Amino acid sequence: MSPSDTVGCSYEQYKATADWLLDHTNHRPTVAIICGSGLGGLADTLKDQIIFKYSDIPNFPHSTVSGHAGRLVFGTLNGKMCVCMQGRFHFYEGHPVWKTTFPVRVFRLLGVETLIVTNASGGLNEDYKVGDIMIIKDHINLPGFAGISPLLGPNDDKFGERFPCMSDAYDKELRRLAAEVSRDLGFSAIVHEGIYCGLAGPSYETIAESRMLRTLGADAVGMSTTHEVIAARHCNLRVFGLSLVSNKVVMDYESVERANHEEVLQAGKHSAELLEKLVTHIIARMDCNSNMS
Repeated sequence: MSPSDTVGCSYEQYKATADWLLDHTNHRPTVAIICGSGLGGLADTLKDQIIFKYSDIPNFPHSTVSGHAGRLVFGTLNGKMCVCMQGRFHFYEGHPVWKTTFPVRVFRLLGVETLIVTNASGGLNEDYKVGDIMIIKDHINLPGFAGISPLLGPNDDKFGERFPCMSDAYDKELRRLAAEVSRDLGFSAIVHEGIYCGLAGPSYETIAESRMLRTLGADAVGMSTTHEVIAARHCNLRVFGLSLVSNKVVMDYESVERANHEEVLQAGKHSAELLEKLVTHIIARMDCNSNMS
């Protein structure tokens, strides 16, 4: 691993990307949304769209995963200016971990105040069914136990302090609002609140690993999100997360079920409209300026 793999970009490089985007659109978003596998349709709900391919944006990484379109979409949603990533960047694609979170810091320099992260996950909680939606209450960043963090290297005080607090990573008021919206929409039966565990991937979990994660308290598991949230909290963005349960994690050695990415994408197609509706109503009812520390 070279020094650039851990140290990452300079503040000037992040600012150059943000300035380029600000020069190419009049949109000034206060909400950013990161779409998970098969959930890029969220961006299609935006009005007055301005779309950029990742490959056209200076310094931006490229997404290589099926189900991730690789586009940055600016627009309005229920009167709020938003920017939406159709496709995220993963550690398993070979990106240094800081590069997987590059857009988060760019969003901060664009004026974004709230980050909404979505993902497709495997259900560890036996009460979760395929197609259920989990409001992320907290996370377990397992790669962090091995020293993998987007904050490795010298700290840039322009973004945040050296040792950011993560005990309030997922905004309580937004979680409370999401529960209210779920009840109002009649989604209570399929919406839960739980703990997300982020792994490095790209292999799915062994049965022994899955059982361990459940013992640790994880309700769902995936290969993204946690690093983005760490970077977001470091630069003082408030965060809200939703996880679409796209498959049941195999926990029984006698099971003939096998996890596969196509199953993840299919589950996204079947349930994405519900998640999109939930996000749309949450954004309509939230105050972007509340609870900013």
